[in-house]
Amino acid sequence: MVTDSTASPPQPLATYEDLGYRDVFWADRTYEDACDRVALRALLPATGGRLIEVGAGFGRLAGEYAGFDEVVLLDSSDVHVAAARETLSGDPRFDVRLGDALALPFPDGSFDAAVCVRVLHHFGDPAPLIAELGRVLRPGGVLVLEYANKRNLKSIARRLFGGQSWSPFGAGAVEYKAFHYDHAPVTVRRALRAAGMRRERQRAASLFRVPALRKLPQGLLIKAEAILQEPLGFTTPGPSVFVLARKTGRG
Repeated sequence: MVTDSTASPPQPLATYEDLGYRDVFWADRTYEDACDRVALRALLPATGGRLIEVGAGFGRLAGEYAGFDEVVLLDSSDVHVAAARETLSGDPRFDVRLGDALALPFPDGSFDAAVCVRVLHHFGDPAPLIAELGRVLRPGGVLVLEYANKRNLKSIARRLFGGQSWSPFGAGAVEYKAFHYDHAPVTVRRALRAAGMRRERQRAASLFRVPALRKLPQGLLIKAEAILQEPLGFTTPGPSVFVLARKTGRG
């Protein structure tokens, strides 16, 4: 199903009634987890003041924020929030909260940095979430945003050989299963500009997420990923794209 990303109503973040997302889903995706971390470490400043991760889940990426003075982890799943609180209870830098990504409970300009990974694909229209992330950033603050990429090589090949009806080059989102959307790079770029943010860098991630290549040693794949993510970033060949954007104050 292809939807117009300018017309689709924003969808709530997916919630999980148990910890299967942590204990089953991510336990079987060590390659994707490593790719996310490679991109995040390359784009996020190593140190900073106050950071928020929106859609932080059970705190999968919390270890990547060691250089920040204060860290807010926000998620819409009470189960995941409870799990993150239990894991991070010994570190006073962390504030783990239950909340709505489209109505963040913070004043404008509250954070020096924001992270949003594997969340945007739950929204048919990325603009409201990106606008809210931009709102809570101070001028000069940075956002690391990941989105599921509609214009990836697999989709292009399927289109060329008649395996899919929709074009990977259109501006609308494609709903590949209920409340899960691949987004067009142009749509995300427009939403960032509208929110007063300027793209500075971009990385293509999970480049080798195909069964034939996954048989290769994972360490080799991760090394290749680390080398190729940045130079291939703006051609967006991978199923996942990481963007570093900076708040300019306009929007």
